[in-house]
Amino acid sequence: MPSSIVPYILYHTEGCHLCEIAQSLIEQTDIKYQHVDICDDASLAERYGISIPVLVQDDRELFWPFDVTQLQEFIGV
Repeated sequence: MPSSIVPYILYHTEGCHLCEIAQSLIEQTDIKYQHVDICDDASLAERYGISIPVLVQDDRELFWPFDVTQLQEFIGV
């Protein structure tokens, strides 16, 4: 996998306190991820609007609520 590709995406929106909690959990791991604000894309807003935060890797999705154990299982730790 090329190093420029970030395998995880955290779908979120600004001001979402649940997204901030999810980000805090994710930052406790060593994974690289990018933030994508669903408000910047109508199709993402439609897909994830009531489900954020959502951590995605390829075709796998980890929907909120999740805890550290579930996050570790998702990322394979």
